[in-house]
Amino acid sequence: MTQQRLRHAAMPEKPTLDGLEQVWVARWEGDGTYRFDRSKTREQIYSIDTPPPTVSGSLHVGHVFSYTHTDTIARFQRMRGREVFYPMGWDDNGLPTERRVQNHFGVRCDPSVPYDPSFEPPAKPDPKRQVSISRGNFIELCERLTVEDEKAFEELWRRLGLSVDWSMTYATIDANARAASQRAFLRNLARGEAYMAEAPTLWDVTFRTAVAQAELEDRDWPGAFHRISFYGEQGPVWIETTRPELIPACVALVAHPDDERYKPLFGTSALTPLFGVEVPIMAHHLAEPDKGSGIAMICTFGDITDVTWWRELGLTTRPVVGWDGRLLPEPPEGVEAEPYKELAGKTVHSARERIVEMLRESGDLDGEPRPVQRTVKFYEKGDRPLEIVTTRQWYIRNGGRDAELRERLLGRGSELSWHPPHMRVRYDNWVGGLTGDWLISRQRFFGVPFPVWYPLDADGNPDYANPLVPSEDELPIDPSSQAPSGYGEDQRGRPGGFVGDPDVMDTWATSSLSPEIAGGWERDPDLFSRVFPMDLRPQAHEIIRTWLFSTVVRAHQEFGSLPWSDVAISGWILDPDRKKMSKSKGNVTTPLGLLEEYGSDAVRYWAASGRPGTDTAFDTGQIKVGRRLAIKILNASKFVLSFDEVSGEVVQPLDLSMLAGLSEVVREATEAFEGYDYTRALEATERFFWSFCDDYLELVKARAYEGDASAVAALRQALDTMLRLFAPFLPFVTEEVWSWWRRGSVHRAEWPAVRAVEGDPAVLTVASEVLRQVRKAKSEAKLSMRAEVSRLTVSGPAALVRLAQDDLCGAGNVEEFVLTEGPELSVTADVAVQGDEQ
Repeated sequence: MTQQRLRHAAMPEKPTLDGLEQVWVARWEGDGTYRFDRSKTREQIYSIDTPPPTVSGSLHVGHVFSYTHTDTIARFQRMRGREVFYPMGWDDNGLPTERRVQNHFGVRCDPSVPYDPSFEPPAKPDPKRQVSISRGNFIELCERLTVEDEKAFEELWRRLGLSVDWSMTYATIDANARAASQRAFLRNLARGEAYMAEAPTLWDVTFRTAVAQAELEDRDWPGAFHRISFYGEQGPVWIETTRPELIPACVALVAHPDDERYKPLFGTSALTPLFGVEVPIMAHHLAEPDKGSGIAMICTFGDITDVTWWRELGLTTRPVVGWDGRLLPEPPEGVEAEPYKELAGKTVHSARERIVEMLRESGDLDGEPRPVQRTVKFYEKGDRPLEIVTTRQWYIRNGGRDAELRERLLGRGSELSWHPPHMRVRYDNWVGGLTGDWLISRQRFFGVPFPVWYPLDADGNPDYANPLVPSEDELPIDPSSQAPSGYGEDQRGRPGGFVGDPDVMDTWATSSLSPEIAGGWERDPDLFSRVFPMDLRPQAHEIIRTWLFSTVVRAHQEFGSLPWSDVAISGWILDPDRKKMSKSKGNVTTPLGLLEEYGSDAVRYWAASGRPGTDTAFDTGQIKVGRRLAIKILNASKFVLSFDEVSGEVVQPLDLSMLAGLSEVVREATEAFEGYDYTRALEATERFFWSFCDDYLELVKARAYEGDASAVAALRQALDTMLRLFAPFLPFVTEEVWSWWRRGSVHRAEWPAVRAVEGDPAVLTVASEVLRQVRKAKSEAKLSMRAEVSRLTVSGPAALVRLAQDDLCGAGNVEEFVLTEGPELSVTADVAVQGDEQ
């Protein structure tokens, strides 16, 4: 636990922000200030499911923005007396890491290659002649490369002041994460929540992997409508399509059941151009009479609507597009080889160009293609339109095809406390709009392998219906390098032997278990019982559909509960053109330079000024305001602590008024933090602080210099409270000042309580306004603020003003004070022009 420092730091002659981060980061680590005390009970603990940042690149200010929000909440809860479980994870499995490893080490992953425990990458990597290595060796190289990123990330997070217990980190590809992911999957499989199916799958031909619904993006893409003739029983049937290369994959023509033009054709058939394949003409309500010619060809598969038609109409399949995005070398069943050979092996684009030439030559193309912009599905990380291919994949049930489960998961969303509340609608819309189960398998390598093998029959064919699975105590396992129980490695790939599942889990299938991984599920039952279900999930709004929902699904399936009680949603950071900052757009700002130039407290101030769930523009002007605030805290604190502490109570009306106003700020800030509105807590504290500096310090200065016990006691009480209020936002400057006169850490100090103060806040309010009017008069007369006021006439709430009369005379250098009762406050200051002030 936190070690209490026995000595106060000396108050410097000239306080500065420079170097505070290095001093206090080291001190906090040495003192264990943020070390988690696992002896506390669940009721005493506040646990956070911290987002594990992707470490295949670099952090940007968007990360600083959202992680600061979480840290303010963690610090508040710690000061409220909760023991905060605040681990940090690293999300280091994914496509970007795979690409970096391939290029950096000159290797490529081949799961069929056995693991080599002594493998070392080539001394001189050749990207054009990459060495094939096992998945196990590939993962080791990925870990080797990402460890340096993790060190850099940790260093930056420490400098930012995240109050993380750095002894409790995890990675989404480490042994613990792999074991947890595989255990959860095996239990899903045993309960029937995970299943394998061969079905049409959205496929990225660049990354050669399946893509889930949550990873899709709609983008505009140039295309062209081609008017093409099919041969109907009663004459030509004209269809318009942007994908003529899929004619050999056509299995039917479809029109709306109410379309009078085509009603006579329903139940008949037509022949495809070039290939002469007979296809039925059918009716379906999804056909659009006003789109093109009103009748469409169904191909297996051109788009998601094709899949729906294919499934609901019970059609056959004629796949022609392969995993590599090229047309298959052999035609599908029923398609003549002669015309198809013109397309075989070509990319989709080249095949389209060739078939248009063929249609033009055969006379089946009416006119020239008409250019059009259309909306096409993309993988969010891809740059080519997705294809739909038939593959065997693993799925987890998520309500997409089960109305009862969907309603239960919608109910889970209503049980959550959302901050801000309107973000819940994104969850509801996503769950309500699901069209299929969660596809969790990926054709990649640097991920968690499925803990499954398949027995091979006498002909060497896999028996997918009866997978072989390990026991949980064997986890984690890699089926590409380990044999199942009862088999030997020499039986791999041989008839009567076995074959390992070649795929890995979607990264969200691991990230969806972040509470379980961080909390030690099954690995550390004592810890898990103290932190799960967790209190808070902080995250960005665009991954509600992925990370938040998938985590809810896994906890619902395994524990019958929510994974946390509250979710706090951050907005995006926008560039000066109001566009989202992202590495892919090249408009990001890296944070290290900002931290070095302005200081961490200043950057944190800017971040905390961004309201929950609201997109915020990056603004160095706001960061500069934060730096001025931190400097003012240093200087005002030095002024307050320059007065020797004296015994005595706060008794003067102006001092009691100030403390009463401060008590109201404590109430507002506490209420705001309890509602996860850190911005409102900062605004209330900052507003009071500037008033305190500009008005109260000036009003009370004379009495303080005279050693008035009430003034000195009030100043110190106020400073003590304000440092604690500012501590979650500006941890470095508040800790520095605290060390000048208090023991221990301000971040382990008790959050200030709302106290009943026998004072009227209106006294300070009225006195401050009178003082402002006096300053205004001096300024307009172009006089120093030290200039004498020969006569100050005040009309207004006389009883209130009288309580601060002496302090006003001292602060304004007033010779004669005239006070009368009046309906409204009115101030007249007669200023004398003297000496060099003429």
